[in-house]
Amino acid sequence: MGIQVGEVGRRWVFNVVDAFRGGKLRRLKEVNKREIVDGVTDDYVNRRIEKLLYYAKENSEFYKEQRGLENLSDFPVMDKGDYIKHYDEVLCDSYKDGKQKVFSLSTSGSTGTPFRVVCDGDKMNRINMNFISCMELNGFRLGMKRGEFRVWIPGKNAVTPLKSMKNNLIMIDISNMGDESLKGICKTIREKRIQVLVSYSSALGALARYIVKEEIDVSKWEVEMVFSMGEALADGTFDLLKGIFGFAPVRSYGNNENGFIAIQLNEEQDYTVDLYNYYVEILKLDSDEKAGAGEVGRIVVTDYYNKAFPMIRYDTGDTGIMEMYYDGKGRRHAKFKEIYGRRGSLMYNCQGEPLSIHVFMNILSDWKGLFTRQNVFSGRRRDMRFCLMGIVKRLMRKRLWLLTVIIWGKRRLLM
Repeated sequence: MGIQVGEVGRRWVFNVVDAFRGGKLRRLKEVNKREIVDGVTDDYVNRRIEKLLYYAKENSEFYKEQRGLENLSDFPVMDKGDYIKHYDEVLCDSYKDGKQKVFSLSTSGSTGTPFRVVCDGDKMNRINMNFISCMELNGFRLGMKRGEFRVWIPGKNAVTPLKSMKNNLIMIDISNMGDESLKGICKTIREKRIQVLVSYSSALGALARYIVKEEIDVSKWEVEMVFSMGEALADGTFDLLKGIFGFAPVRSYGNNENGFIAIQLNEEQDYTVDLYNYYVEILKLDSDEKAGAGEVGRIVVTDYYNKAFPMIRYDTGDTGIMEMYYDGKGRRHAKFKEIYGRRGSLMYNCQGEPLSIHVFMNILSDWKGLFTRQNVFSGRRRDMRFCLMGIVKRLMRKRLWLLTVIIWGKRRLLM
């Protein structure tokens, strides 16, 4: 394990090419890293919001109708459905004729509505540098060989061999997570000498359980970092991965539409919010009023830098608790104390307090085969009913009556 030749070469090429072009990407990356850690000033926040609102009202048909609105809090909160309905109006005028290059940002909608937006080149650079910044803050070195776990579809999201070589990226397909596929994934990680695993939490859970079950020796692997994205990484999986590799995986929060919004640093329990690229609000679950301190609410994001498709007060569909505070230098910081996921997935204890998804996932994480049978929820009612009955019986044996009642009470909605 250590620095690879290919890693050094790619880092050198990146720095030389970027320097030839003025060093914009390096500066962007370094500023992003500094502002995530050091926080931002109120002046910066006010300037970014003012510029964004002015730009949107001048260039987007949708926001031209909001010319009379001055404060961010006056603007409408938009969810995926709203953006889909008003897509053509939100898209800025100068990007409608196809002359300016745009990049597609999309989500499959596995936990909600499929969604696609576009962004300009500057925003795409910021997404990429934001990703690298978040990783570098946790020990990543530019040029390290990454294994990215996704459902790779040729012609859609699969990268070309040239781009794969350029980015030192190995595509690891997770369309099938059975034992044979996991065996092949382990072989790829070892033989390709992958240094960084970038994966959705569910795939990491399946991989970790397989490694433990098959007693896979990872001592000859060259993995130095595990980066979790997407849904919340269960504490049980977190501990399992830490035991396997000898270091803690990195948890992050973000989406395909905006990029990484928050990151855990130095194994902190809280998520540090990126206030350099985003203005983040927590609004009440049943209204657009600001949630109180310590209150769970909807995560609403304003993206400062997408000039092609302004996303102002975007309701991500996720919920959480956020704390905003100032340091001794008067700089603003924000931390997600908890991220609960989708509103429809929220669970509560007997005191009416929200339960972290980690609680539920930890209960089920030791149930062998449960997650490999996840696909039965896609439509066959008999299989779904059987799986729900199995979950209910398991919870009853553990005397977790509240979760039993919640799941059984929702069975008609699920089926």
